[in-house]
Amino acid sequence: MPPKRSRRQSWTTYGLVLAAALALAAAPPAAAELPPPPPAHPAAPAPAPAPAAPGDPAPADVLVPGLAPDAHAGPLDTPDQVLPPLVYEPGAAEDAVEPADAPEGAYRLVEYVPQGELAAKPGSCTTRTGPYQRQIERWLRRAVDGRQSAADCAAIRTFQQAQGISPAIGFAGPVTWSRMQFLSARKNPNAAHKCPVKAQRVACVDLTRQLMWVQTGKKVTFGPVPIRSGRASMPTRGGWHKVYWRHKNHWSTIYHQSMPYAQFFDGGQAFHAIYHSVYTSVGSQGCVNLGLADARKLWDVLRKGDGVYVWGHRDGT
Repeated sequence: MPPKRSRRQSWTTYGLVLAAALALAAAPPAAAELPPPPPAHPAAPAPAPAPAAPGDPAPADVLVPGLAPDAHAGPLDTPDQVLPPLVYEPGAAEDAVEPADAPEGAYRLVEYVPQGELAAKPGSCTTRTGPYQRQIERWLRRAVDGRQSAADCAAIRTFQQAQGISPAIGFAGPVTWSRMQFLSARKNPNAAHKCPVKAQRVACVDLTRQLMWVQTGKKVTFGPVPIRSGRASMPTRGGWHKVYWRHKNHWSTIYHQSMPYAQFFDGGQAFHAIYHSVYTSVGSQGCVNLGLADARKLWDVLRKGDGVYVWGHRDGT
């Protein structure tokens, strides 16, 4: 039988155990248990490939611009104003200043092609099926089978050469298809009656075809012109809006970048010019981007209080 412990010994033992537990709780965790520090510069997401049409074979490579970007052109991913701007009334002197002209070649039509086609010789014809093969075959009134043939390539390349799309290798890519949709819409952009007809002026924004125009009643008074709308994570908001502030020489106080001919219609979302092509695989951060000449003309057409109607979905959103 073990000897009995005194009350003083029991309290001494209890005190030692309690002190040890408190010491363990206060001690820092082992180095292996510490969470890893956040990266100093998070990696930018890779551009998304152009979406494939139903039934089309997926391209083997991610699509990339077929020509090297112009060193004088603006950044391909111009940030937009996320938050509403600070609204004020610009003075006459400020409004008299016109935004800077775009550098030469800023708006050239550069097709997105598989990486393996970057070394294609001028005048060659690709054998690869593009993501918009079926749509382009139908537009060219060819047999629609979704498979590239030598005759398909020749027809697509002829169209690309006529429209100034480079590289003209007959690849059925997003820029070629966007150009076809623009040409089809020129005569009557509202043929499908998607934009409501009102007695007052309405800016119509078709996200599906990436086009916009202005109409009063049934009469189109501006456009259609190609646009670039918001990406999947920052989509251009649909429905009815109203132009509430116009600022010709707007400067984003968030991103410190120029937004020429900005016409705000919903919070921080606005029509404004960009200094590069609207045909990019990544959309804007919510604004409706236009080429400088188109944004300048739109500035002369719209007024504060005009309605803006947005519908549809940009590919990939």
